[in-house]
Amino acid sequence: MIQSKNKTIAIFINTSWNIYNFRLELMKSLQTEGYRVVAIAPRDRYSEYIEQAGFEYHQIDINNMGTNPLEDFILMSKLFRLYRKIQPDLLLHYTIKPNLYGNYAAKLAGIPVISNISGLGTVFLNNDVSSRVARELYRVSMLIPQKVFFQNPHDRDHFVETKLVAMNKTALLPGSGIDHQRYVPVGKDDNGGQQPFVFLLIARMLKDKGVVEFVEAAQALLQRSPGGRGSEQQQRVEFWLLGAMYPGNPTAINDEEIAAWTKEEGIRYLGETDDVMQIIAQSDCVVLPSYREGLSRVLLEAASMARPLITTNVPGCKDVVDDGVNGFLCLPKDAQDLAVQMQRMLQLSGDELERMGRAGRSKVIEEYSEQLVIDNYLAAVKGILG
Repeated sequence: MIQSKNKTIAIFINTSWNIYNFRLELMKSLQTEGYRVVAIAPRDRYSEYIEQAGFEYHQIDINNMGTNPLEDFILMSKLFRLYRKIQPDLLLHYTIKPNLYGNYAAKLAGIPVISNISGLGTVFLNNDVSSRVARELYRVSMLIPQKVFFQNPHDRDHFVETKLVAMNKTALLPGSGIDHQRYVPVGKDDNGGQQPFVFLLIARMLKDKGVVEFVEAAQALLQRSPGGRGSEQQQRVEFWLLGAMYPGNPTAINDEEIAAWTKEEGIRYLGETDDVMQIIAQSDCVVLPSYREGLSRVLLEAASMARPLITTNVPGCKDVVDDGVNGFLCLPKDAQDLAVQMQRMLQLSGDELERMGRAGRSKVIEEYSEQLVIDNYLAAVKGILG
């Protein structure tokens, strides 16, 4: 056990939902090692769950979409005062604004930091003025942490090559890790082959997630009425969208677009849910045509549940798929190529789909275990706090 001597570790992320869903096991492990563990995030309905799990919670309001310098300066000032109140010995920062303004506040308060770059996102996909300013803010903020974790080698290489971070500060993690004993294979009840073949996209409803390409590929396949699973008979195919609307984001899908798409038989929008596993269990193939990810949690969850995958050949997505082994890779921003890969998936036999699913689960167990993430964090904490 690490000799914590009652030291405090605070975790700061842009939503309580993120903390509860992706970092709770890390917090429990730190608590088991004897640390006082504090969560900092905007209040949402998951804030109460964090407290019910036995952790101290502090609210901080963040405008995740805002780019107002005065607003961000006020955020940094509030964080500085909060850090001085909590007096953590170490801060763990995730997502853009915690990694920027949380790092600055930590520097002013004299508190060491571990940052986690979970994806490059719109800031690095675009080259507008706000994106260029954000990259410069990153350049300064990344001087502050003692350790910077990345979720794929492409993002780390980009930060190092563009001199945003020194290589000797960096390390790779397998995303937030997957509890493969929780995300287990569940057979789909196909009702004697009468159920449709379901392609499932799970993502926030953003253009950057490839939602438009998914729908355009779905429309193309529905017009062709493709056969599936190697059968000569035609099989019904459905395309499901699962995920929250995200108004305010510059690439957000709006209600009118969703309504227009779902008028077509075979395309369904399911909204959002706390039981993603139950929806994955009803699907045959999980699809994520994202333009870029840190490391896709959705793909890892689906693979752990032995579902074949289709995703784009981009960082954070291609890392999870061995093309032709546990899924297929498609070209980014290319609905036509996505439709081709979906058609390939439809032509596979039941045995071939099952083999793909098993291969994906084996990959998750070997490479993306949640315990690997926790072990890396515990080692980094010990290296900083002793």
